Amino acid sequence: MKKTLLTAAFLTAMAAPAFATQCPSLMAEIDEAMQTTTVDDATKAQVMELYEKGKAEHESGDHAASEATLAEAKALLGI
Repeated sequence: MKKTLLTAAFLTAMAAPAFATQCPSLMAEIDEAMQTTTVDDATKAQVMELYEKGKAEHESGDHAASEATLAEAKALLGI
């Protein structure tokens, strides 16, 4: 029983970083889109605010919130 619990805890700990890798790819997509976007300056500013918020959420470990915030930024860019 103890071995099963330790194995389950280990697998859970190892799975968390795998889910965290989506945030950097979303940020990379936004970075790339910002180079060629034709949206107005106000929208660009809003995208960058969301980008910075999503980055901070990612760095604090709140990956679900980060993904939602970055998705909102992507939507403003139309990607």
